[in-house]
Amino acid sequence: MRKIISAILFAWACALTTFAQPAPKPIYYAISFPNAAHHEAEIVMTVSQVPAGVMHLHMSRSSAGRYATHEFGKNIYNVKAFNVDGSPLELTQVQGDAYDIAMHGDVVKISYTLFGNWTDGTYAGIDPSHAHLNIPAVFMWVTGMDARPVKFEFNDLDKYGWKVATQLKHEGANIYSAPNLQYMMDSPTELSAFNSTSWQVPNPDGKNQQINLTVHSDDSPAVINNFGEMVKKVVKEEQAVFGELPAFDFGEYTFLDDVYPTNSGDGMEHRNSTCIVDAADKVAGNEKDLLGTFSHEFFHSWNVKRIRPKSLEPFNFQHANMSNELWFAEGFTQYYGELVLTRAGFNTADEYTRTIAGLINAVLNTPGAAKYSALQMSRDAVFTDAGVSVDPVNYANSFTTYYYYGGAIALALDLRLRADFNLTLDDFMRQVWLSRGKVMKPYTVADLQTDLGKVTKNPKFAADFFARYINGIEKNDYAALLAKAGLLLRKAQPGRAWIGQLGAAVRGRAGQVRIAGEGVPILSNTIIGTPLYKAGIDAGDLITQADGKEVKDAGALNQIIAAGKPGDKLNITYKNRSGAHQTTITLEENPAFEVVTFEKAGQPLSAAQQTFRNAWLASKVK
Repeated sequence: MRKIISAILFAWACALTTFAQPAPKPIYYAISFPNAAHHEAEIVMTVSQVPAGVMHLHMSRSSAGRYATHEFGKNIYNVKAFNVDGSPLELTQVQGDAYDIAMHGDVVKISYTLFGNWTDGTYAGIDPSHAHLNIPAVFMWVTGMDARPVKFEFNDLDKYGWKVATQLKHEGANIYSAPNLQYMMDSPTELSAFNSTSWQVPNPDGKNQQINLTVHSDDSPAVINNFGEMVKKVVKEEQAVFGELPAFDFGEYTFLDDVYPTNSGDGMEHRNSTCIVDAADKVAGNEKDLLGTFSHEFFHSWNVKRIRPKSLEPFNFQHANMSNELWFAEGFTQYYGELVLTRAGFNTADEYTRTIAGLINAVLNTPGAAKYSALQMSRDAVFTDAGVSVDPVNYANSFTTYYYYGGAIALALDLRLRADFNLTLDDFMRQVWLSRGKVMKPYTVADLQTDLGKVTKNPKFAADFFARYINGIEKNDYAALLAKAGLLLRKAQPGRAWIGQLGAAVRGRAGQVRIAGEGVPILSNTIIGTPLYKAGIDAGDLITQADGKEVKDAGALNQIIAAGKPGDKLNITYKNRSGAHQTTITLEENPAFEVVTFEKAGQPLSAAQQTFRNAWLASKVK
């Protein structure tokens, strides 16, 4: 009995001790802009209840929604640390983006200057017109304090005439909050004199969700209101795919759009918002061109922010985040982003055929897709997703973007479900939403296969589809699938002679290869299988003669090629650093495909094909 009583007293004492511990105080950030004209911000970070021992501070190396590393630590300087009384603390820079404070009190203040002059979905852009803040590029954080609540104080708003657009919770005045580090990092913030419009969207559960459109641009409120009506149609069509909107935190979702010619165009999804950056002069006159990014990014509020790959949970801000599932997270979103615009009436069936052709060419006419699976291309995102490098790469022959690769898989699966199961890809997406996203249960590739087997009631079909087209490198019969909708897949330039691409590909930050002399410079790696590649010509070569004639530019060379036909041979003279050379190029037919409607191709369209097409491309809003 005594032992029992002692155990009870000990447990009660522990409970009282636990109960008496204060809740952790928020980490507090204050950001000011005394030198916005020169793209600088001043940041003060206050951390309370700091435990004894070394305090580890970091700038992030990756950003939510971006899979490569970006080294944000390079853009902060004047880093200092203080006790609460203002006395300085010794701070040691242990890595380019990491700092240690060994001796400190209960409260530590860290101050630093941030330089930001790149407005896109990843970095920070600061000038007197706005402060465009992608959080990982702006704020330091402390190891081991991921669960701490966070508060932000945005200063100098009145000075510049700025308002605040963000998914952070508004606590009053210029104070905003996040429940923890992951939510904080996922919350881009725009400080500017933006125009805005909002509307309510009812959900089947009877609760309204508020959608906010904020646009920092050289446009009138009337233009933004009109654009908001267009975005509203997109929101309704995407809601129809899943049957409901997500339950947005705080009941709101915000589009943060920044439009200016010197921007770096981008779109980045977040849990309750998206950061969209357009390199246009303004919204007016460009509405349709801008709308595609809105459609893509809003679809992400289901697919990737809630239908979440297990490989990205939790997101690691210290290195690249590799995932097998981007063909689905990004690729299926790519497919729906364009399909929804057609369903909403912004694109005609003829216009949509160009999008389809782009997806199909990406998987049927690229070496990367021929050799590697969608999973491998997803894993390569750690290098290709706006990754920073200065040396040339061979992506033209080793990589096919998972956006288009996955989009082409989505296209084929949609058409097969419609033709063989009397189902649609919408049915599959709803199944994945209910099984994974709505309940926030991160998924694997195997889970997606399980869900496809469940919705089709045919696990054998699901296993075969995944084995051949997702885990493997086989490709669907797009010609047969498209014919069911009265669409024709055919060569885009039949009978036209072709030697391959002469233009430049992405070469890294160092730019294009510089080649001296008159002629046609080959500025990028030639592509496997093309006549140029077969002839041994590659980046760094300068073509000077073709068919015995001097060629001073690409136009002259193209004229000679156009005069020939597939099978003809061209004698080519070229030079490089090893000297002058001669080779023979055999002209071939351009392998690129186009997709056209049966009507445009002069073929009869059956009633069944018209019905199939309408069911696929018509609006789903009731």
